Amino acid sequence: MLVGYSSSSEEESEEASATDENRSFSRKCQEEEEGNHGSPARKKHKIEEQAPKTRLPLPVCLLAMFPDEVAAETEDSSLHGGRIRSFKHERGNWASYVYLPYHPEEDFRELLDELLLFANAHGAVLTPQEEFHLSLSQTVVLRHHWIQPFTQSLKAGLMHSKRFLCTAGRLRVYCNAERTRTFLGMEVCTGHAQLLDLVHDVDKTMTEFHLDTFYKDPSFHVSLAWCAGDVTGQMKEECIQGMQSLVDNHEEGPFVLQLDCEELRCRTGNKTFRFPLKP
Repeated sequence: MLVGYSSSSEEESEEASATDENRSFSRKCQEEEEGNHGSPARKKHKIEEQAPKTRLPLPVCLLAMFPDEVAAETEDSSLHGGRIRSFKHERGNWASYVYLPYHPEEDFRELLDELLLFANAHGAVLTPQEEFHLSLSQTVVLRHHWIQPFTQSLKAGLMHSKRFLCTAGRLRVYCNAERTRTFLGMEVCTGHAQLLDLVHDVDKTMTEFHLDTFYKDPSFHVSLAWCAGDVTGQMKEECIQGMQSLVDNHEEGPFVLQLDCEELRCRTGNKTFRFPLKP
């Protein structure tokens, strides 16, 4: 191409072994580029400069490296069982919350199936939770560069917290502030004071980062199932009492959910941080 000879005058002084024929050819090319502004090579150069630059799509392998960067189509609530975000997703913002995990046993799953069938028969179609936990914070938004100092602050604040056991056995219906989701939960009956101590420690970190603290008078619970929208009207007292009877008369006696509070966790985006409590 002619572009390859654009600096031929410099090449002539540096390459003493070049033939006369090559020298004359390179001069001719240079003169044509400088003098003939309407040449095809010149026009091509201008077109390339004026053409708008288009962004090529990222390779799939790179997108997989950053799963927190949600594509626009994942905002469709139909792709998430009808769930609606409490806040709009923005690149670099990570939904985050602090919780105690609950690892269900076989008896729990059998009871949950019975509860969902009973609720369905009374007009409330509920979906079981994919995982079970007891929340110790509201869901807040962390910028990516806050994650490390945030989790370090949590770790320091929980340094002296000890393990304990809490139990739950009373069913309650909850609805989020936006009235976009309804939950069936099992409320804690023992261990409330220790949970308040943990919330106090977590709230210190939330305050440090100017984030929302937990509710003033929390109803600690493990969410069992959910549905989209506000269906608290459909889950009337008669329905709740019927499900509570299933809990109280489960097999050999009342079912009691036991939660071993040995490890606090913080979920932020697709990452989970663990904070073991002292024995």
